[in-house]
Amino acid sequence: MPARGRLIALEGIDGCGKSTQARALAEALGVQLTFEPGATPVGAGLRQLLLAPSAPPPSPRAEALLMAADRAEHVTLVLEPALAAGEWVVSDRYAGSTIAYQGYGQGLDPAGLGELVRWATGGLAADLSILVDVGVEVAAARLAAGGRAGADRLERLGPEFARRVREGFLAQAATDPAHWLVVDGTPEASALTAHIVASVCDRLGDAPAAGR
Repeated sequence: MPARGRLIALEGIDGCGKSTQARALAEALGVQLTFEPGATPVGAGLRQLLLAPSAPPPSPRAEALLMAADRAEHVTLVLEPALAAGEWVVSDRYAGSTIAYQGYGQGLDPAGLGELVRWATGGLAADLSILVDVGVEVAAARLAAGGRAGADRLERLGPEFARRVREGFLAQAATDPAHWLVVDGTPEASALTAHIVASVCDRLGDAPAAGR
């Protein structure tokens, strides 16, 4: 039986650069890249309900349950099979986003959400969560300059919401430094990738694909 794989989650507020860094990290390590919400057939439908600007906004509790449903499918269909096969996986968002967005951002109880997350994931936690941290103003400027078709529903909730979400990520990292790494997201992208790759190797060792 192969050694169990590792799960690395990239977290942060919208516009922090985590998606860019998730792709770069997976490529540098030679491992699988995935994302939340929406990486499974069920999840793709849930993503539309959760993020489409034209969709009616769910209540905070409904939003949390929809996110949990997406994650349950993600764990069952993508993460657990890969990890059991000894593969490493980089995920663009994971459990930390629920605590930050639906907890700190939407005002739900973080402790209760933690229980929901543990149930939805079957207890599967990230081996390392990397918070790509930038100020709210920096993130907003990046989103404005990104040339995307339009902001999703959560991105449209404004700077005060983003500040609460950022606070939620920083609080999680402060309380569990063994499983979180906070990096400054403002350096040039390739320099930040090099720092993240070195930090991951220092924390978790070399990915199986790295030596092939």
